[in-house]
Amino acid sequence: MTQLEAARKGKITPEMELVAQDEQINVDVLVRRVAEGTVCIPKNVNRDFASMRAVGLGLRTKVNANIGTSAAYPDIKDELIKLKVAIDAGADAVMDLSTGGDLTGIRKVILDKCPVPLGTVPIYEAAVNIANERGAITKITGDDLLDVVDRQAKQGVDFMTLHCGITRESIKRLRDQGRVTDVVSRGGAFLVKWILANDKENPLYERYDDLLSIARQYDITLSLGDGFRPGCGADATDRAQIQELIILGELVKRARAAGVQTMVEGPGHVPLDQIAANMQIQKRLCEGAPFYVLGPLVTDIAPGYDHITSAIGGAIAAMNGADFLCYVTPSEHMGLPTAQDVKDGVIASRIAGHAADIIKGIPGAREWDLKMSKARKARDWNKQIELAIDPVRARELRDQRSGGSEDVCSMCGELCAMKVVEEYLGKKS
Repeated sequence: MTQLEAARKGKITPEMELVAQDEQINVDVLVRRVAEGTVCIPKNVNRDFASMRAVGLGLRTKVNANIGTSAAYPDIKDELIKLKVAIDAGADAVMDLSTGGDLTGIRKVILDKCPVPLGTVPIYEAAVNIANERGAITKITGDDLLDVVDRQAKQGVDFMTLHCGITRESIKRLRDQGRVTDVVSRGGAFLVKWILANDKENPLYERYDDLLSIARQYDITLSLGDGFRPGCGADATDRAQIQELIILGELVKRARAAGVQTMVEGPGHVPLDQIAANMQIQKRLCEGAPFYVLGPLVTDIAPGYDHITSAIGGAIAAMNGADFLCYVTPSEHMGLPTAQDVKDGVIASRIAGHAADIIKGIPGAREWDLKMSKARKARDWNKQIELAIDPVRARELRDQRSGGSEDVCSMCGELCAMKVVEEYLGKKS
């Protein structure tokens, strides 16, 4: 029985109990939202992990970190370091996007060491395997794709990105309109090439019921992928993107009817003035399904700083309904991220999510800020460091630049504004 099926029967699962405690919400409210599909609890029936997480309406904005090998860097040791860095930085979920090395073995090790929900993109493994075996990704079959999904499900993967909305119809919209950057989703590109080369419909769309059967058996949360997400601001909110989203909305309904938990992925590169509309369109077309966004990145000119462009867009997206932020690292568009890039990406997305949670009234969000404000007024440096979203960095800065004072910082020293007025407005609290 999936979490969705249990919730529809009014059954409170152990996972729901843990999530309700963690989120500081009434468990009956949580059960109702899981039942209606506005909250997902990604957890494979074959897996146990330390930190239960849920994504969706009325919950903290969650952050995902991508890790994974490539053909150029197939060593899993580096990715395990990144996994630990991501978890230590506060990532709520991790996706293994490996395309180099022994993919099954790599995934097993990551699953064993990952204490939060783990996601994958099954078409990556299918594409790598079939290209090696048959010489071209265009020789993938529907059975190949389903076999990979089934094997990953048995291994314990908790959620999977599946680009089921890339269809002949949505490709026609793309070709008729034209784009600056065409297709920037790797999984989306594989499927576009496959459909055009074989003159057939996307097997993930044609055999969606078979996918649902596997997902239901293992309680996999489907993350319906945005293969036509815009890769630059000029392509945002175009016909291809919206056509795919219309299809995904229809697939959300079919998944819910089958008892399968589902969330929907979103853009991408989106100008500031289109972000709110994108969130509203998705929620409307997909009937409130949790929305998982990459960024959005609000400008295209900042290689090396795209964790910042992403955090700006992520805060606005989350404030307007996005539930799950996929981090973007400083090395996005440039190369495979380093461990430091991973940390910077997670922290930037967490800041964005928390900023939105304050506005959304998420329990504990505003209180966290208030505690920090009181610690600053009291010039309680240890408390400020304890409350910091990155205590390690805060401690480093304080130790390096305290100016030798235990009371004030080296920016203002004895000219500290709060210290100057405290004897007249009231002592430190």
